[in-house]
Order: sequence, then structure tokens, then C-alpha cells
Amino acid sequence: MSSAGSIVATRILGLDPGLRITGFGLIDVLGSQLRYVASGCIKTGEGELPGRLKILLDGVREVVQTYAPDTVAVEKVFVNVNPQSTLLLGQARGAVICGAVSCDLPVAEYTALQVKQAVVGYGKAAKEQVQHMVQRLLELEGNPSPDAADALACAICHAHGGRGLGGMAGVGGRRRAGRILSL
Repeated sequence: MSSAGSIVATRILGLDPGLRITGFGLIDVLGSQLRYVASGCIKTGEGELPGRLKILLDGVREVVQTYAPDTVAVEKVFVNVNPQSTLLLGQARGAVICGAVSCDLPVAEYTALQVKQAVVGYGKAAKEQVQHMVQRLLELEGNPSPDAADALACAICHAHGGRGLGGMAGVGGRRRAGRILSL
């Protein structure tokens, strides 16, 4: 805390990669408090894979330019029954990570189990439970879309150091200057 009564906040961009829809969510971390900033989806539509990956890369860059996060948290790929789906999801994930690192942002990665554990307290929670807890933790008026909720959950997981509801431990890596917010 500075002498002027303001604290340094860290802005976290959470990303839930998908080839058709990539969710994004931004939160500010103020001490042990979380504050909702924005959320939404980057939609690629149909078309050739290279063009869709470019939409994801450019979309992440646009979100970064608009909201100026300090760090990024991305959900790790899980292995599907269909290997082709896993490969496509991995390429989408690579595009969003490249979008973040091309803006000189540090990227942390979390499994779906870690994200659910951090937000719900149970690693095998249903999507609806994640949506509900994101709404409660961020004091939102309604549930965000499933993709945006997953992205916000990833950001919350990062804010808690990837270890669940109990802690706000710092996560290593490069850090851009925090922003000063007056109280």
C-alpha cells in the first residue's frame, strides 16, 4: 500500500482455448480481493485452419491491447478420445499462447482439474458449478457464458496460485508493472 491510500493491482487474463470459441476473462487482484473487469469470447466461425488460428492470435492481441493485463493464465489441453480433436485444440491453444507472448506477457498454465479445484473446491465439478462459483466469487449479476466462465475460472485459479480457494500465493515468472488504483 502506498502512502496515498492506493494499492497495486495485478490484472490477470484467463483464456479457455477452443478452435471455434475461445473464452477470455479479466480480473483485477487487489490484495486478497478479486474484481471482475471483462469477459467474452473470440469466435472463429468456419473456414480453413490457418485463418481460424490467425483470428485467435489477433483476438488475443486485441484483448491484451484493450485491457492491458499483467499476466495470462491458460487452461492446459486434455487428451480427448479423438486424437484429431486433441491436435486441433492444441493448435488453438498454441495460437492463444503466441498471442499473449507476442505482447511480452508471462503465461501460466493450469489443468482443468487445478482450475476446478481452485474455484469450486472439487476437481471434477460440472461446468454449471464452475459458472455458479465464478458468478459468486466475482459478484456478477448473472452467469457468464460457459466459455467466458471457464476463462474467468482460469484467471481465479492463477490469482490463488493454482492451489485452490485457500491462498493468494505469488506465482513466479516475469511481471509487468502493476497498476495503481486509488481507494
